[in-house]
Amino acid sequence: MRILPNGDAAILVELPDLDAMLGLYAALAADPPPGVADLVPAARTLTLLLGPGARPADVARAVRDARPGAAAPVGGAVTVPVVYDGADLGEVAELTGLSPAEVVAAHTGTPWRVAFTGFAPGFGYLTGGDPRLNVPRRETPRVRVPAGSVGLAGRFSGAYPVESPGGWRLIGRTDAPLWDLRRDPPALLRPGAEVRFVRAGGPA
Repeated sequence: MRILPNGDAAILVELPDLDAMLGLYAALAADPPPGVADLVPAARTLTLLLGPGARPADVARAVRDARPGAAAPVGGAVTVPVVYDGADLGEVAELTGLSPAEVVAAHTGTPWRVAFTGFAPGFGYLTGGDPRLNVPRRETPRVRVPAGSVGLAGRFSGAYPVESPGGWRLIGRTDAPLWDLRRDPPALLRPGAEVRFVRAGGPA
């Protein structure tokens, strides 16, 4: 673990991998150090935003003393309905040795957790699903991925809140409002939230 200054009002914690980040995030979210206004998780880093009067040295000491734990879900489970008709569903089936229907069952059969957000407003990187769905990104990303597309890449699943380029393997689509500026907060999927995908159509 490395703890670095990040501007005048934050510190950055570098960690060896995603699991280490999730453990530290769980510990600090359950018992935030005094003066910490917010936590911003990423794949191998955790940024601590400091409030007025916070002492960075004291916060860094609390980070070093934290005991990584298992994250409790933030709020209730978020249900995301998916029509499983994605362009890459057949390829995912071939890569995993499953049938398309078994891919759908695997994707819906295990709860996921938002590890962190990024890439686009409202895009959540979800972990904890069925390990059989760990598939590589596409070798050639698409120039345009429609908003609502649900995909897989490595150990992650995610849903595109807006149309954008992307290299994830698309297995379906959702009409869930992933990003809505009229909502507080705008993002449907927030770090720490449990997500359950439910089949709204696709292979039986």
